[in-house]
Amino acid sequence: MASILSLIGPFTAHADARTMTAQVRQSVTEALAAALRERGRASLAVSGGSTPKALYEALSAAPLDWASVTVVLVDERWVDPGLAGSNETFVRKTLLQGPAAAARFVGLKTPDPTPQAGRDEAERRVAAVPRPFDLAILGLGPDGHTASWFPHAAGLQEAIAARGPLTAAITARQSEVTGPFTERLTLTRAALADARRLILLIKGEDKRRAFETAQGPGRVEDMPVRALIRDERARLETHWCP
Repeated sequence: MASILSLIGPFTAHADARTMTAQVRQSVTEALAAALRERGRASLAVSGGSTPKALYEALSAAPLDWASVTVVLVDERWVDPGLAGSNETFVRKTLLQGPAAAARFVGLKTPDPTPQAGRDEAERRVAAVPRPFDLAILGLGPDGHTASWFPHAAGLQEAIAARGPLTAAITARQSEVTGPFTERLTLTRAALADARRLILLIKGEDKRRAFETAQGPGRVEDMPVRALIRDERARLETHWCP
């Protein structure tokens, strides 16, 4: 494991996924335990995707007062729970098991036909979650997206604005990264940037190259993760493994 301090915060390169999972699991557990001691409650924002699966499974057994923890999704594909692509179903099957099943869960999918129609209800749900979040776990796509902030998507400008609503409806341009799931609802930069800790999990050389490119010059719309990289409020720490 090697750790360096990048321009945007700590960057830790791990030898493999197992090592990354173990260290991040310990770090997240300690941070949630500290929040529970200090404030009697904790809030954790979580993303979907394959990279955090092992972390969530390991974290689910952590000896915490999970009943005092609120888990909220960072973003959601506009599909009902139980269907392919649902981040809610993914988080319920991986993180919200064992002791962690006692946590309060806040999903973003509503019965409405579109994320635009469901956005007001999702906004109310997120507004009720204690903020700033104690922790937010994010991923990164090879296209430079994080959360559901996809390059040049409809709704992107609201999603990456420094101030404003906590949620945004997104219609992404279909690509290999989005697959068929172009309709999304996401937390915004306004919701995430002031989190007490932001953990960016990256796996693979293609995503590391994307991360390095995003640190350089260029438009935020081309690589929306730059909205966090360039936000002075964001306590961003990055963990990478091959």
